[in-house]
Amino acid sequence: MDLKFPRRLDLYIMKKFMATFFIALLLIIGIVIIFDISEKVDDFVEHQVSIQSIVFDYYINFIPYFMNMFSPLFVFITVIFFTSRLAANSEIIAILSCGVSFHRMMVPYIVSAFLIALLSLSLNLWVIPSANRHRNEFEAKYIRYHDKSTASKNVHYQISPGQFVYVDNFTKINNTAYKFSLETVKDNRLVSKLSAESAVWDSTMGGWKLRNYFIRDYAENSIHDRVRTGEKLDTVISLTVTDFYRRKDTVENLELDELQDFIDMQTMRGDANVQFSLVEWHTRFALPFSAFILTILGVSLSSRKRRGGIGWNLAAGIALSFSYILFLKFSQMFVATGTLPPWFAIWMPNMIFAIIAAVLYRLAPK
Repeated sequence: MDLKFPRRLDLYIMKKFMATFFIALLLIIGIVIIFDISEKVDDFVEHQVSIQSIVFDYYINFIPYFMNMFSPLFVFITVIFFTSRLAANSEIIAILSCGVSFHRMMVPYIVSAFLIALLSLSLNLWVIPSANRHRNEFEAKYIRYHDKSTASKNVHYQISPGQFVYVDNFTKINNTAYKFSLETVKDNRLVSKLSAESAVWDSTMGGWKLRNYFIRDYAENSIHDRVRTGEKLDTVISLTVTDFYRRKDTVENLELDELQDFIDMQTMRGDANVQFSLVEWHTRFALPFSAFILTILGVSLSSRKRRGGIGWNLAAGIALSFSYILFLKFSQMFVATGTLPPWFAIWMPNMIFAIIAAVLYRLAPK
């Protein structure tokens, strides 16, 4: 057998794979942008947003997010489509008849999957966080502008070891926290409690202005407790106004090291939203890895020549790829309800589909 033949075969399959993937990607992105514009055009007109801002501040930053989110769908459909065509044209039979094993034929597929996974990982770690920051700022300004007055209620934070903050409600209109309290605990004993009717954020000092405050320092013998009161008090603590503006999607804007620091801070504070941060952290690695699993699954499913052409393979491929994405979203619900730990819930779709891919690969015609 000519040694150059496998190399030509590798280039042929990789060219087919990558070209089909990016063409499908561009077509779907174009369709999604058209539907998205039709949905948001009223907001754009109402706020008189310029075309330049819509294109460069929103959609340029929207494309990487969308492209990466649905990359498993694009990879799987791409593999199903062009591999089914190879099988329908008896090209796979010809390849195997020339002495190239099925395992050797998988090499260009795996290399292509590696390139796509590397692209997805690069987007997740470096491009998408920055793009999300600009996209979310645009949406907050022109699309979700009505959320600015939303109040946060019953906020509990551990802002540092032994210091706990409670706020009954925080109003974003005037950056004011009502029924504010700060407790200091040392050696499992409450040593100080500060309560205030309200706390207003002061950006110039980077702290809070308390109104009608009450401070009680607890002694080991309650008889010697020290009590102080007053109308006004300025204080600087490890809690800023940005902590009240963070939403569940804020973690999408953070670089990997920032996300890890944020997870550490939420864990220390006992913040229940740390689950969403952990979901984001594991998703950034689990999603690119799915390119290998879905490529093997797609080749195994579509490498057999079938009567009736590629229609059945495409239908099965679309169904399986959508089921993967739905499974990934449902697994995140298990995290929100506390049923499963984040790492297991996010990697579970990959583990299940890896088993399916292994079974189909063994059954694929060799």
